[in-house]
Amino acid sequence: MKKATIYSVCECQARLFAELDEQKAIIRGWATEPNRRKRTLRAPAHSILPERSRFEVAWLCPVCTRNTLRVFENSGLAFVEDTSSAPGAAPSVSAKI
Repeated sequence: MKKATIYSVCECQARLFAELDEQKAIIRGWATEPNRRKRTLRAPAHSILPERSRFEVAWLCPVCTRNTLRVFENSGLAFVEDTSSAPGAAPSVSAKI
């Protein structure tokens, strides 16, 4: 399966990540704390209007509990074949806002 990883920064400075499939459905969402510790936190996310060329992704930030909404473009996504089967493998980031 091909996946793309996107990320953004919350108002509290936590980094929010989401992994999407080719239909732009969210596979998983996570966040890292603002102080850049290696600790990752679960951050529920979902895509809004994924059929459009400009779509939105909403996260529930686990650090400050804000609902964070960001807009992404299809042209900014880089889908790569998922070859990492090792749990805890570092994801590659392909789009930033």
